[in-house]
Amino acid sequence: MAWTLATALFFWIIAALILLFLVLALRFPETPRKGVLGIETTRGDRLFITLLGSAFLNLAWLGLVDRAQWGALVLCLIFAAGVFRWA
Repeated sequence: MAWTLATALFFWIIAALILLFLVLALRFPETPRKGVLGIETTRGDRLFITLLGSAFLNLAWLGLVDRAQWGALVLCLIFAAGVFRWA
């Protein structure tokens, strides 16, 4: 793997998200809720679903679309908003 600024930034952002969700869990505990998936999810579960889905969306974008990756980022942000709202 080439350790470029973009690669390092990617991992730093994921680490920051995990720390943020740790602080949120300690400061504002929540009860699991049931969404459109039909399973009970917490903030951490929804973050995991978002990260996993975003990885697949980016891979599909690379394989199927001949445009800049910024479009995939926009798609992933929309996907994340949907997961955190309805899942």
